Amino acid sequence: MATPATAHGGLILGSDRKLQPLWRAIIWFILTLIAITLIGKLLDLVLGPPPAAPPLNPVDLSLGESVRFAGALVSTGLFALYEHRRLDSYGMPIEHLFDRPTWDGFAVGVLQTCVVAISMLAYGAMRVHGLAAPIGTSLLWALAWLGACLCIGIAEEFLFRGYLLQTLWKAIGFWPAALVIAAIFAGVHYLLKPGENLWDVLALVSFTLVCCYSVLRTGNLWFAVGLHVAYDFMQLFVIGTPNGGHIPAHRLLDATFNGPAWLTGGPLGTEASWFAVPLDLLAFAFIWWRYRSNPDYSPA
Repeated sequence: MATPATAHGGLILGSDRKLQPLWRAIIWFILTLIAITLIGKLLDLVLGPPPAAPPLNPVDLSLGESVRFAGALVSTGLFALYEHRRLDSYGMPIEHLFDRPTWDGFAVGVLQTCVVAISMLAYGAMRVHGLAAPIGTSLLWALAWLGACLCIGIAEEFLFRGYLLQTLWKAIGFWPAALVIAAIFAGVHYLLKPGENLWDVLALVSFTLVCCYSVLRTGNLWFAVGLHVAYDFMQLFVIGTPNGGHIPAHRLLDATFNGPAWLTGGPLGTEASWFAVPLDLLAFAFIWWRYRSNPDYSPA
């Protein structure tokens, strides 16, 4: 198990005369917030300000996530230069994109949402009235939603569990770093997403810990990306569950959700269902079993 880096050098600088990992993580976080804000303002100048209550559709989601990814890319790129490392070396090595962990994560994300959907159908909490659009149109929107969910998965994993996780890991150890990032991830959603509640915060924390644990066992973020992409694609496009009080546009199924919020998640959707945390525990167990022969990864 990875442990905090031994304190060499002083409080600010290490024995290599470079910033200690904790200060790098803090500065990275501040730079990323500034970069995301500036890039967002620039995009508003080009495209005009977004509506006060933007619809939940793949185009707007892709734009928003691209801004966040670009902000994280800028700050990570600066630190990659400072540390003489490849930009993709902080959890997303390009050459491993299509390796087994990506598909394992994708399969877990599909299974998790299918369990919730089947439970809602069995309980009568979800009623499917058919397709929301003709099959040809639905296939085109499936590609658009898959692209949007790829943006979400890559951007949010790179932003929350890329440089920040690996650098905090070196500073304070794996589990403390994972808990800090879980608190940040849940806090951002709680503050920025309408209608958040305690159960969804717990689900976001458990989801983050699963994603972080996958890095410890696989050495990169591709399992987490696959999981994130599949979960969002299934809940937003295939099932068409509400998210943040908004119904996804151009979803696959014409479905209504009339059951209790503990099962459907209410206006927050399947990610706030009471099934979310137990399913994450099963995902945790699967990661341990699937990659039990791997040595624990330790960041460079």
